[in-house]
Amino acid sequence: MRKMMYSWGTFTGRDKWEKGAGENARMLPKAGHEERKKQETKRKRKLKTVAGKLLKAVASGKETAAKKAESENVAGNLLKMGTNRKEAEGETPAEETVCEFIEQGKFFQACNCISDLEHSGSDAVGKSESLYTLLAERMWAVVGEALCGSDRMLLEPLQSVGESLKWEKQKEEEWLGRDQEMESVSTWHPNFWKKDLEEKLMQYMAAQIPHFVPTCNTNKAALIQHLSQLEATFLPNLEHKSGFFKEAGLLVTYAQCCHASLSSHLSTLTDNKHCTFSQCLLVYEWCLNMYKSSGTCLRPRQTSQHSLALDVQSLVWIILKTEEKLLAVTRKEVGKALEEAFDIGKTPCADAAVIQIFKEKTEAAQHISESLSEKVEAVCLEECLSFLQSYENEVRNFLQIDGCPGICSSLRILENCCILRTAWCKLTYICSASTGQDAKVKGFLYRMEDEITEHFLQTVTSKVKETLKDHFKKCDSGFNHILESLKQSFLAFGKKKTDIYEALVKSVNVIIITEYVQALLTTSRKPSSVQRKRIVSKIEEDHRTLQTVFKECLGPAAGAVKDPIKAILELIQTSDAEGMKIALLPILKEFPDLREEHLSAVLDLKDSLSRKDRAALLKAFHDNCGETETETTLLFADIEVKPRKYGLCGCFCC
Repeated sequence: MRKMMYSWGTFTGRDKWEKGAGENARMLPKAGHEERKKQETKRKRKLKTVAGKLLKAVASGKETAAKKAESENVAGNLLKMGTNRKEAEGETPAEETVCEFIEQGKFFQACNCISDLEHSGSDAVGKSESLYTLLAERMWAVVGEALCGSDRMLLEPLQSVGESLKWEKQKEEEWLGRDQEMESVSTWHPNFWKKDLEEKLMQYMAAQIPHFVPTCNTNKAALIQHLSQLEATFLPNLEHKSGFFKEAGLLVTYAQCCHASLSSHLSTLTDNKHCTFSQCLLVYEWCLNMYKSSGTCLRPRQTSQHSLALDVQSLVWIILKTEEKLLAVTRKEVGKALEEAFDIGKTPCADAAVIQIFKEKTEAAQHISESLSEKVEAVCLEECLSFLQSYENEVRNFLQIDGCPGICSSLRILENCCILRTAWCKLTYICSASTGQDAKVKGFLYRMEDEITEHFLQTVTSKVKETLKDHFKKCDSGFNHILESLKQSFLAFGKKKTDIYEALVKSVNVIIITEYVQALLTTSRKPSSVQRKRIVSKIEEDHRTLQTVFKECLGPAAGAVKDPIKAILELIQTSDAEGMKIALLPILKEFPDLREEHLSAVLDLKDSLSRKDRAALLKAFHDNCGETETETTLLFADIEVKPRKYGLCGCFCC
């Protein structure tokens, strides 16, 4: 659009020209020849003056050098057309008439004259386009002055602008009705008038908006102040001008530009990457309040039914777009908060922190409307489901990386799954999750929980097995270090009070005891007396450590855990064979899966056990092993021990 601002100046009176023309018509025939020369000279002078005024008006605007040159050419062409045109005696040239109409602000009359000129000769198209250009420049100058001032003298020419736009629309419909070539219609100069007017109005309205650029440091108070400025200055100014444009028949276009300008500015506030949920909610609330209020140019009290519907529709569109941005910001912030809360490499958060993420947003939205709160709630739940899908993939990738992840890392992921499950159960009481969402989320969580639990127990098994491989041959195999690490991890895990904590600790206890007994029973089968004493001493020390760790982790529940290490110690520390038989009976009852090779390996650790006593103990085993129930937890079933072959003398040296 041409950014022109002209001074209206003093109109050249059309009535003066008409008076002169009337006087010329009454001249005597004998003076006709001389008078005709005078009129021709007068017309040349007058057309030159009109063209000069238009040139001066165009040149006084903020135009580029190229546009000034174009305007000079247009004015020059008009002057040339006026001087070269051969007219009948007493008739004013059409170009001069158009220029006078333009100068007087009678744009509608100028449109009709130019339209007639378009069909008057072979060079009519070039002439009409030049005239249309000057006409448009002058119309937008009038619009600019009407926007910047309130002179009632501008009302008549502004009304003529409105009539010209209606004329353009009517002509276009006529062209299309006559099956005129589309190319001719699309390139017709007046076809761009409505767009040029809208650009002029939008440019003015954008300049009226108080300057405000949201940044990462923009606080709530600054945004509230800016919205207050819009309400106190921007909207009243537009409202004040709307009456003027309504009288001119341009209210619909004016109102549309008001909506477009306001919507564009609000978009800059909510589209900004630094815009937070609370800031976007402020903009949304402001839009709602503006919609509910009356007496603004965006919802005028006294308009036609059509205009009112248009205004309300446009305003509702602004509200819906702002709501769309608000929900997008909600989704973004909830997703980011969940990612930070459940980062695999960080300490897990409490389930209360997850609940707070949702409550802050749903409660804030509820202060605005119940409908908005439900929408925010739905977005939060959807984002939670989306996060779980991505988190599941992240966990699987973590478990598949080269090098088995540590015990602490695996337990941290498992802890996250438990917290998420607990948080989701609480969220379903706060939010209205659908049955499908609830089933899908629980499916994700239980599946992840099972996978990571299995992986965690496999990791513990692998670490303990590797450590106990030479445990009874070394002074320090690192077994105590693993126990301490597990204890610290479990104690941290236990603070979250997850429902699988106790079962998980008991499972780890069973794994450690099973691997310990496996290592014990598969150690060297020919230990010396000194070695036997050292092994028994080590068993006593390890047993005390295990008892301390699991009592600390499980509390009173530790008493219900099976303790085969204690049973083995009691058996091999009993001094006589009869006492050993008595000690064997509760072992067979508690561990029905104990086999003969297991008992033989334990007896190998007994110092000074005769062949006769060994045979008696093995007989007691055979006499009682079939009488025990097998419903209890099996411990020795998977422990493989090769049968021992003894020498003829029954000693360990053969």
